Amino acid sequence: MKAIGYQYNKEKKTATFVEFEQQTPEPKDHDLLVKIEAVSVNPVDYKVRQKFESSDNPPRILGWDAAGVVESIGGKVSLFKKGDRVFYAGDITLSGSNASHQLVDEHIVGNMPKSLDFPAAAALPLTSITAWEALFDRLKIDPAVDRDKQILIIGGAGGVGSIAIQLAKKIAHLQVVATASREESREWCLSLGADYVINHHDNMIEQFQQQALAIPDYILCLNSTDDHFKTMSELIAPQGMICSIVETTQSHNLDELKSKSAGFVWEFMFTRSMYITADRIKQHELLNSISKLIDSGKIKTTLKEVFGQMSAENIIEAHKQLEAGSSIGKIVLTQIDSSGK
Repeated sequence: MKAIGYQYNKEKKTATFVEFEQQTPEPKDHDLLVKIEAVSVNPVDYKVRQKFESSDNPPRILGWDAAGVVESIGGKVSLFKKGDRVFYAGDITLSGSNASHQLVDEHIVGNMPKSLDFPAAAALPLTSITAWEALFDRLKIDPAVDRDKQILIIGGAGGVGSIAIQLAKKIAHLQVVATASREESREWCLSLGADYVINHHDNMIEQFQQQALAIPDYILCLNSTDDHFKTMSELIAPQGMICSIVETTQSHNLDELKSKSAGFVWEFMFTRSMYITADRIKQHELLNSISKLIDSGKIKTTLKEVFGQMSAENIIEAHKQLEAGSSIGKIVLTQIDSSGK
């Protein structure tokens, strides 16, 4: 199989992406061997890459978002068969999807939406899992009970925000306030179902007051937790809940939430695969739910741009755009060139 890995070069004293060949792995037990047709990039890709910029290790295959076809299966697989079209985010502790083939546990894989091609499907897994778990597992939103409550989604135009807006509005039936800092990203959020869009670079509390917006029962932070913690603590409704996916570099005073009996919780979509939790099959189930929602037209793919074929150069460019913080929706790359040319 062909792969693209990130490796430190001792002589040049720098790290870069390199293309290489390695033996195609054999699936065992609950493994699927997937022939990858398309991948998307996420901030986790460059965050993991940065950890290897000065370490002398074999090439690390990054990428945790893929759509492809099951090529072979392990002896204990029961959810899929050879030839199935699948999509998944994978396991951050294992080799990623920037390759022609990948092994992945069937419990964290979903059946690809029938109405989408591979690039459009590859845009969905990681962000859909993150958004779904944040809303329904971490914030514990119950559409039957919490309908018409208010949610603030900070960083609405990015990959997770783009799917979270849709799930919050069209599935949970919440009133959605999203944040965006540019006109293009503002329009994107509105097109996905946000009721209001405010700017997270300006004073959000004043914007809530000026527009007479109801205080949020829920806040989903997809931008800098450090920058927004105090504002979130002031904005959140009594007995409300805050969820963030962005790690902190500073200490924050949780006592600011005490008088409101408000809660703060983390979402990390790799928790179930990393700790092999007993309920990890929920990721299979929720990805299948996403497929049904896509095929029924209730939500849509968040694919924004196809960067071309998977290559070291295109991966670098995709990482640069994500690190610049200006991307909208998802960036996708098509299958790697395995011709040997």
